[in-house]
Amino acid sequence: FLPYTRLLFTTGRCGAMRIMMADQGQEWKEIVVDFADWMKGDLKATCVFGQLPKLEDGGFALYQSNAILRHLGRNHDAYGKDGKEAALIDMMCDGVEDLRLKYVKMIYQEYDTGKDVYIKDLPNHLDKFEAVMAKNKTGFLVGDKPSFADYSLFEVLLNHLVLCSSCLDTFPSLKSFVEKMSARPKIKTFLDSEAYKKLPINGNGKQ
Repeated sequence: FLPYTRLLFTTGRCGAMRIMMADQGQEWKEIVVDFADWMKGDLKATCVFGQLPKLEDGGFALYQSNAILRHLGRNHDAYGKDGKEAALIDMMCDGVEDLRLKYVKMIYQEYDTGKDVYIKDLPNHLDKFEAVMAKNKTGFLVGDKPSFADYSLFEVLLNHLVLCSSCLDTFPSLKSFVEKMSARPKIKTFLDSEAYKKLPINGNGKQ
């Protein structure tokens, strides 16, 4: 994996990628695309699906957040030890994506009217991940080391802890998972960095 990877983005959807690359000891250059520049349409027209983020790895370009995560997983031995583990990791990544989309909908469309309802219903979504984590007994979703699905879940849980600081209090496996991931030396360094702290969680400023 080249040390001069470029990551182009507007806001959101890159958190798990950053955390994963930091934990894997990778260097990357971020290009933040201003919303006004994005709306001009020139860059948008070059994107396969008209969306960012975009990962550039040498002459290789890749779009779609979860496709980028899978690419990083394959390159950094974070995609399971065999085909069955890879399939389970894909399943968990899709489950995380379902939760992420519910969160994004609330943040951008229903924050003022739906935040309290969302938080009240959140245990009905978190309990699925708690059950998987508790059953695996390794502190990770699948196998005995972090996969790209773990990085994705970790980032989503960090965002939810900002939304509701007590949301994991009744989920001991998930709470332990966040503590364990946060304590990994390279992740801790990244989360403590000014570069991370200055990044908005969501593009509309709501969290």
